[in-house]
Amino acid sequence: MARREIKRLYRAPQKDSVFGGVCGGIANYFEVDPVLIRLLWVIFTVISFGGGILAYLIAWIIIPRR
Repeated sequence: MARREIKRLYRAPQKDSVFGGVCGGIANYFEVDPVLIRLLWVIFTVISFGGGILAYLIAWIIIPRR
């Protein structure tokens, strides 16, 4: 029986992060381009009148650094 590796969410390492590594870590987890995640986060922030900033800060606190 093949052993599956457990996928874990971590903030991106310092060299791959822009500000805190949250978007880079999410992009690594979902295996997509970090620019796409950053763009979606900016759109969410604008639509939610700044709620994305609060969500980013919370994610920065709860997602561990690798």
